[in-house]
Amino acid sequence: MNKYINIWLFSACFLIITMVIIGGITRLTHSGLSMVQWKPVSGSIPPLNETDWQTEFDHYKQYPEYKLINNNMTLDEFKSIFFWEYIHRMIGRFLGLLFVIPFCIFYYKKMIPDKLYTKLFIMFGLGFLQGLMGWYMVKSGLADNPNVSHYRLTAHFLLAVGLVGYIFWTILEFNYKKIKSPVHSGLLKYSIIISVIIVLQMIYGAFTAGLKAGFAWNTFPLMNGLWIPDGLFSLNPAWKNLVENNMTIQFLHRYIGILILIVVTGLLIKLLKQPANHHIQKSVIRLTVIVWIQVILGISTLLLFTPVWMAVFHQVFAVLLFLASLHLIWILKQN
Repeated sequence: MNKYINIWLFSACFLIITMVIIGGITRLTHSGLSMVQWKPVSGSIPPLNETDWQTEFDHYKQYPEYKLINNNMTLDEFKSIFFWEYIHRMIGRFLGLLFVIPFCIFYYKKMIPDKLYTKLFIMFGLGFLQGLMGWYMVKSGLADNPNVSHYRLTAHFLLAVGLVGYIFWTILEFNYKKIKSPVHSGLLKYSIIISVIIVLQMIYGAFTAGLKAGFAWNTFPLMNGLWIPDGLFSLNPAWKNLVENNMTIQFLHRYIGILILIVVTGLLIKLLKQPANHHIQKSVIRLTVIVWIQVILGISTLLLFTPVWMAVFHQVFAVLLFLASLHLIWILKQN
């Protein structure tokens, strides 16, 4: 594939991960509801003087977050939260331009391989849905309850992860030669299961973030002094505990993470004990290193009461872990 198209797609991956970082900061600094109006074009221009800032602040004052939580906020404090949401939205707009403008240039110069068009249109679709879900998420916090829906937050995050994963897989398909070597028949299925569990873990991570469940039960490995705390199934019907009970969600997020750590480390130990393709071993080692870093970050984030920088790194390493699992699957599918 043309090197300029590679640079284009790699740049898109980098920008999406940057959006995940800024999105995490936006959420953790409680900045996400500071821009109460949706103006895709004119909204690109920030307030330029004190009058503009006061007008923007007056708009914010009409919504529940100000009335119920931030009614003592000053204009300078408003500017600080507005900054992160503004940057997050601007990166989203820039990402859209990064897709469209190079595509038009490459199309005009006939540089795009025919079999790449379908994949590019899928990327455009995912990117559009991700932006739409971002506003739909914000909208949920502009009603009576000044908190965004954790379901919508999760969907917004997963669409970003799905988009970067799809671009990454496309890059692998178009740039790397197939690797032929004998592989244990169950290894590909095992790696797919690992990837599915990682996605499940990201869902519960987003639930934990959306419900602010990480600010409670800040001990490890015990919760409330117990291995299995009371209250895991306090909601009725019982299934609601899996998606709305803060304690249950944090509990599952903890132990799904430990499960991933065990299965990935077990896979590495197994591969190191028997002859295996160098590319496969290298990919599993990378996956294992990332999962250990991710678990350490997760536990540290919990024990330190969710410092912003650490929580953001924890979120980014979740994306890197997912990409590493995709890379392993891709290598194994070549056999």
